[in-house]
Amino acid sequence: MSERLRILITGFGPFPGAPFNPTMPLVKRLTQLRRPALDDVALTSHIFHVTYATVDRELPELIAKHRPQALLMFGLAGRTSYLRIESRARNAVTTRFPDAGRQHARKGSIVDGADAHAFGPHSEKLLRAAVATGIDARLSRDAGSYLCNYLSWRAIEAAGGDNGPRLAQFVHVPPLAHDGTAARGTSELTLEALVDAGEAMLMELVKLTRQIALV
Repeated sequence: MSERLRILITGFGPFPGAPFNPTMPLVKRLTQLRRPALDDVALTSHIFHVTYATVDRELPELIAKHRPQALLMFGLAGRTSYLRIESRARNAVTTRFPDAGRQHARKGSIVDGADAHAFGPHSEKLLRAAVATGIDARLSRDAGSYLCNYLSWRAIEAAGGDNGPRLAQFVHVPPLAHDGTAARGTSELTLEALVDAGEAMLMELVKLTRQIALV
């Protein structure tokens, strides 16, 4: 390839009920990775404020500015004890819970007359890469109805556009303690385990994106 591969890695900030979001340190660690396989890869990170308006504004801006060929997105699943690789985004949004800007969605769907959108067969390949690190990781068909699902939907939309990324993937992580240790009573996973799995998924995503770019 004549230019560097561009990967955008995103997480979320705190939101109501989650004053600490472990995707913030996870994204930072992944973006700081130095590996020979990443020498020709430009890694960019971004943390979204947990509002619908932020996603609608900043995702198109990030794609236009950085022109990523792949998106690797992380979010917090507060009641899940394992790593969840989401296989699709549902056309659903909660009207019950406000976002971090205290705004409620006005209706229960993202768009009219559409079904769920799949990320693609690469989701299973990223799952296998994560599992190979020894982490408890599973494929999920339900990304919820909050900002994680909403970002997933918008990312899949962008990936289907002429100037959007070629691949997009969303991954839910369990809670962590502030020091990166496992969240007592919720999960046995640590930040180090998440970084190892995140690196494996990133490497797989880089490989798959290179294959598409060469076609």
